[in-house]
Amino acid sequence: MKIKKNAKYAVACLTSMGLRITPENRMAVHNSNKFYLQATSAESNVLNVTSSLGKECLVLTRFVEGSPMALFIKSQLRARNIAYVGPDVPQGGPWGYRHQFNIADSGFGLRAPRVWNDRAGEVGRTLDAKDYDTAKLFGKDGVQVLHLSGLIAAMSPETTKCCLKLAADAKKHGVLVSFDLNHRATFWKGREEELAKAFHRIASVADILVGNEEDFQLCLGFKGPEAGGKDISSKIERFKEMILKVTKKYPNAKMYGTTLRQVISADEHLWGAIVYSDGKFYVEEPRTIKVLDRIGGGDGFTGGLLYGVISGWSAEKCLQFGWASGVMAASSLNDYAEPADEKQVWDVYAGNARVQR
Repeated sequence: MKIKKNAKYAVACLTSMGLRITPENRMAVHNSNKFYLQATSAESNVLNVTSSLGKECLVLTRFVEGSPMALFIKSQLRARNIAYVGPDVPQGGPWGYRHQFNIADSGFGLRAPRVWNDRAGEVGRTLDAKDYDTAKLFGKDGVQVLHLSGLIAAMSPETTKCCLKLAADAKKHGVLVSFDLNHRATFWKGREEELAKAFHRIASVADILVGNEEDFQLCLGFKGPEAGGKDISSKIERFKEMILKVTKKYPNAKMYGTTLRQVISADEHLWGAIVYSDGKFYVEEPRTIKVLDRIGGGDGFTGGLLYGVISGWSAEKCLQFGWASGVMAASSLNDYAEPADEKQVWDVYAGNARVQR
């Protein structure tokens, strides 16, 4: 893949920033009275690996004008070395716009994590490509990778149009496009035909496609392989069979990837990953990892993968760094990976948990 040189931003994403509240000490939401608040979104979580490692990243979004929550989100993005651009939209009264809330707990042992999304009135549903000077952003300033998510592409008719426009403008300026399919049935309900066409258009220009077997089936209409076992080795074989079909329909993409997860308990998973690039599959065989909070592991993987791409690494090295970045996200109460340096990520990959002095 050809990476733009001298670009101001390593990775940019379109996103709807929100707030995540989680109970302290792995308590359940319904019986806790102390909560940890963080600014979050799946797409900005992908950026966080690269931004933590010192490269400039950018969020394209919208904020609620005068909202203390919007100020909190902006402050948190600055602290994460992530720039942002987007208008402040008038609230429109108490029943107007606001930032989404993601209410979750981490679970413990055999008590599974639970997530409750509260997105009514979400300002991010109004995202509009007109808010962003794409000629300046992609042309003059320069972006190496534009990351898009199926969550945003499916959130509303407005966000669908916005993703399509940004993807097209990015390609005109030689920007790599990363697309995480990220299917959500509740987002697709009643819009299946419209979204299938939109996702096809984005996938057709994407250089990097991320998604599991079901994502490719539900978002892009591929027929799944014959049902097999539920173990990870069976999943790997079915994913390989699926991707070989995908490459024929979407030849523009140069890299395809997904994570592999088998839940043993809320705090212990088998974690692996697979990438297809240059006509070859690269597999990170699942290993047992300890989990503090599972949310964000997949975004950490994608973030690490993209960091490897912009660094010019081989597909296998990108896969390894992505795998370890996903582990770092799962080992944090924040739902994003925030490595101190590359060495810390490679130590995770090597299984080196010895104290660093």
